[in-house]
Amino acid sequence: MKILRTTDRNFRYDFGKIYKNRMDVSEALEKTVADILDDVKRMGDQALFKYSEKLDNFSVNTKNIEVVAKEKSQALKKVTDKDLKALKLAAKRIESFYRHEQVKSWEYTEQGVTLGLRYTPLERVGIYIPGGKAAYPSTVLMTAIPAKVAGVSEVVMCSPWPGGESNPAVIAAAKIAGVDRIFKLGGAHAVAAMAYGTKSIPQVDKIIGPGNSYVTLAKKMVFGQTDIDMLAGPSEVCILADGSVNPRYVAADLLAQAEHDQMACPLLITNNSNYASRVEGEVRIQLAHLERKAIASVSIQKMSLIVLVRNIQEGLDLINDIAPEHLELMVANPRSYVDKIRNAGAIFVGEYTPETMGDYLAGPSHVLPTQGSARYFSVLKTSDFLKATSILSFNHESFLKLGPEAAKLARLEGLTAHAQAVDIRLK
Repeated sequence: MKILRTTDRNFRYDFGKIYKNRMDVSEALEKTVADILDDVKRMGDQALFKYSEKLDNFSVNTKNIEVVAKEKSQALKKVTDKDLKALKLAAKRIESFYRHEQVKSWEYTEQGVTLGLRYTPLERVGIYIPGGKAAYPSTVLMTAIPAKVAGVSEVVMCSPWPGGESNPAVIAAAKIAGVDRIFKLGGAHAVAAMAYGTKSIPQVDKIIGPGNSYVTLAKKMVFGQTDIDMLAGPSEVCILADGSVNPRYVAADLLAQAEHDQMACPLLITNNSNYASRVEGEVRIQLAHLERKAIASVSIQKMSLIVLVRNIQEGLDLINDIAPEHLELMVANPRSYVDKIRNAGAIFVGEYTPETMGDYLAGPSHVLPTQGSARYFSVLKTSDFLKATSILSFNHESFLKLGPEAAKLARLEGLTAHAQAVDIRLK
C-alpha cells in the first residue's frame, strides 16, 4: 500500500491523483452510451434484444425477457434454507429501520391562509442490480424495501443474465423484498428501457441502484426524463485509526473493500506510523489467501492509500474534505468523534462495526454517495421515493390584505398579466 504523509510537500497533488477524480469519462465512452440510449429510444425492444445478444451473449425476446413465476420458483429451490433465512433476517432489519423514518404531510393556517406540503409516493420505481464481477442480492433488499415502505405501487427490477444464467439468490431476494416485475436485462440499455419505456419494459419515475461506468453514465444522461438516486462511482472505505484496534481487523476491512473491483479505494488514515506498517503487513498476509485475490490485488496496488497525519484532528479535517462513502472509526472512544464528522455517507462506529455489517443487514441502505458527493448527497431514504406537493388556500379577507403586495412584486418584475390576475379580483 502506498504511504503518504500530510507533511509531504506534494501531498495534496499525490493524494488527489489516486483518491479524487476516479470517474473520468472518455469521449468514446460517452458516445457509446449516447448511441445505446438513442437506439433504445428509437427502436424500443429491438434495441434491447440486440444489445443483450451482443453484450450478455443471451437472446431475449418479448416472450422470455421477463422472469415468470416458474423461473422464480426454480430459483428459490436453488437457494439453501440457511441462505434464505439470512436474506429474510436482513430484509426484516432493513424494513424495521425504514419504518422509523417518518415523513408526514402537514398544513397550518395563519391569518386566513392555509399552507402545507402533501407527500405522495412515486407510482413506479426501477431498481438496477449489477451482475458482472459479483451478484448482489443484498442490493435488491437495500433498494426495493425502502421503496415499498415508502408506498411505491410498483417496483421493477433489471439485472443482467450473462449467457442466459441468473443468480438464484438475486431472484430470491427480489421475492422477499416484494419486487413486482423482474427483467433479464443489464447495462446502459436496461437504464434506457426503464427511462423511456418500451413495449416490454414499463417506464419508471425513478431509477435506483449502482452499476458500472456504462450504467452510471446512462443514468446521468437520462436524468430529467426520469429521476435517479445519484451517480455512484467506485466504492470506497476510509478508516480512521489511532493504533488502539487490532491491526488485523483494519486490514480485513480494507481488503473487504478491495475485493469489490479493481477501482475500489481502500484508505487508512492514522497518526501512528508503526501501526500503519503493522496494518500494511497484515494486508499482505491476508491478501494472499483471498478467493478474489486477483481483483483485490489490483485495488490494493493501484488505488489503496495509507495517509499519516500529525494528529487525529488533522485526520478528521481530511475526512470532512474528502467526504468518504464509508467511514470506519477504529479509535479509542469512537462515539466522541461522530459529531465531528460533517461529510460521510455512513459512519461505522467502533471495532465491532465493520462495513460488512452495514453492507448486509444492519438496516440502513448500502446505497451511498461516492466520489466526495457525501457533501451533498445522502444515504438512500424512504423520502427519496416520495414527492412533495405544496398546498395553498387564501380566504377572501387574506386575499384582500396580501393581494396588493403580490401585485406590486409582479409589476416589479415586469409581469403585468400576473398583476392583472390579482387586480381583477380586487376590483
